[in-house]
Amino acid sequence: MKKLILLFFVITVAFSANAQSTDHFGKEINDKKAIEAKALPAKMGDKTEMQAKVSGTVESVCQVKGCWMKVNLDNGETMRVMFKDYGFFVPKDITGKTVVFEGEAQKKMVPVEHLQHYAKDAGQTKEEIEKITKPKEELTFIADGVIVK
Repeated sequence: MKKLILLFFVITVAFSANAQSTDHFGKEINDKKAIEAKALPAKMGDKTEMQAKVSGTVESVCQVKGCWMKVNLDNGETMRVMFKDYGFFVPKDITGKTVVFEGEAQKKMVPVEHLQHYAKDAGQTKEEIEKITKPKEELTFIADGVIVK
């Protein structure tokens, strides 16, 4: 009987560990042919929009709902990843994890109001938010699907 209980426990732990290794959000995607996030700006070149599948490390996540995440690029830069039609969110505790996401990369000017809103979502202080007074050109991404590894 003890052996049977032990076997059941080992099988349960094995399935639990496997189920938690990868989480999908939004459209079901895979990680095949994903480019590194740091390579995306060069790959886009002068384009303002481009379909892509990207892999990178999460730098931060919206702490209100998980409605956006920032992924590390190169030289301390980040790219904000938002989710198509506000149709899904990611967990708020995935900072430092590797993600793969697919959708549309966009270069655009982000208005002050949006930058301040993002700062508030990230938990910045009122003083830090008030220092945001100019729009900023950013590389952003609208993801159809996300894998958290």
